[in-house]
Amino acid sequence: MTEHEQVDWDEIDDETGLSRRELFVKGGLLTAGAAFLGSPVAAARAAAKSPAAAEASSTFAVVKKGALKAAKDLGVKVNYSERFNNPQKQAQLISTAVARKPAGIVASAPNPSALKDALRRARNAHIPIITINSGVQAFKSLGALTHVGQTETIAGKGAGQKLKGAGGKKLLVIIHEQGNIGLEQRYSGAKSGFGGSTSRLQVKGVNDIATTTTQIKTKLRADRSIDAILALNPQVGVAARDAAAGAGSKAKIATFDLSSDVIKAIQKGQILFAVDQQQYEQGYLPIVFLYLYKYNLNTVGGGQPVLTGPGYVEKSNAAKVAAYARRGTR
Repeated sequence: MTEHEQVDWDEIDDETGLSRRELFVKGGLLTAGAAFLGSPVAAARAAAKSPAAAEASSTFAVVKKGALKAAKDLGVKVNYSERFNNPQKQAQLISTAVARKPAGIVASAPNPSALKDALRRARNAHIPIITINSGVQAFKSLGALTHVGQTETIAGKGAGQKLKGAGGKKLLVIIHEQGNIGLEQRYSGAKSGFGGSTSRLQVKGVNDIATTTTQIKTKLRADRSIDAILALNPQVGVAARDAAAGAGSKAKIATFDLSSDVIKAIQKGQILFAVDQQQYEQGYLPIVFLYLYKYNLNTVGGGQPVLTGPGYVEKSNAAKVAAYARRGTR
């Protein structure tokens, strides 16, 4: 739709006798969110106390912008809330949302088993579900219409192939969170795509970046043959850059996901590339898909996920992407 086109959102549908707006929000609000469903204020407070929450908040701030922009474009109402790193509370908040009878639910599913009962209640209440970001391997079992995100194994494989193509012979993959299935999929994909010698390093993670940097530096000093490093989130990517500099390592560094620091490091040649899952699309597209489903019973994906990545930000396009990152949409 161009800025000059207008839609009469109060036009009456011949089949239902409802306006398009009423058709979509009848019975409650569309609930959209991240890892997920809670109070943005509470999430902001948590982010102030926890680097892990801060990272998640930053990531899903882009998702939120996409969801709210879709709501504005379509003339529908979105209730966005979030809860990070606590699947039990996320499940409780989904159950609360179900009780309010929303027109649809959008949820990230980093821990599908913790959410299955709450999402089953949504299905029993005939509330359509779309999963985003995490949960690509489980969206069908959770009863979602589709999943919007990237397949982590494919993204990892692409990263491994690019590092191999850059001349890497020995790859170190940095794991910053134990038990995270998405990180394990990124690692296995990278190992497959790289094809050469691949090892993993478990680090403290984003809750203790100073220790994480020291752990990486120690590893690089102990094994000078490591010539490629893959971090699985942007904060650890920056830590890997600093560790390599401290260890005198010339290893090529890549990371998953974007931050302003990562983009600057790419522009300076300190980080080779970042794998971009395009979170803005993960917020925008589900709102469009739910609108189409409620208004016209349209579905997308044909039983497969709708992929938003992997894309790649490297020196050739970093400056353009940086402009969008400054406005908070990348």
